[in-house]
Amino acid sequence: MEEREIWEALCCRHSIAVQEKLQKAQVAIAGLGGLGSNVAVSLARIGVGHLHLIDFDEVDLTNLNRQYYFMKHIGMKKTEALKGILLDINPYLDIQTDCRKVKEEDILQLFEKDEYICEAFDRAEQKAMLVNAVREKFPDKVLVTGNGMAGYGKSNDIQTRKAGENFYVCGDGVSESIPGNGLMAPRVAICAAHQANLITKLIIESEEK
Repeated sequence: MEEREIWEALCCRHSIAVQEKLQKAQVAIAGLGGLGSNVAVSLARIGVGHLHLIDFDEVDLTNLNRQYYFMKHIGMKKTEALKGILLDINPYLDIQTDCRKVKEEDILQLFEKDEYICEAFDRAEQKAMLVNAVREKFPDKVLVTGNGMAGYGKSNDIQTRKAGENFYVCGDGVSESIPGNGLMAPRVAICAAHQANLITKLIIESEEK
């Protein structure tokens, strides 16, 4: 399949004007678990041209209940496993990977070229660190985070809200992963879809620079 054919197919669905914006966009996804892997797949499918995948972890068996990986990926670094999946969707995407743990002192360099940052960490302290650092160091970058998607049922409790200038939160804001009410594929995927859909909306509605 040639790049031109994929481009024309996407334009047929989205229009040339929309696809040009999606193609130019640079999106970082920090954390490639249940949220991040599903966000990345959605953005790849619509032709977001530049994706920056960040995670230090490997795929393990317990990830398969909600994350966009397969049995063959167990033991692989999530960055490389997900990059392979995305290139199977569209082999002409520009995908940068950073197999590393995000530290506050690295944020200026790590996210320098990204326009949109999707926070998709599991741990609350990592979420808070990234949110606080990005809002301080990159106030003009769009930050989309997830908070509250554990368990099952109550799909409509997961919502998208604006929490500040260029700062958005997706989730129910309250549910935590506990025994018997852990992270499960349907509700995690709903939250990931909120994040991906918001990023898509913001890209398309952005003013040309």
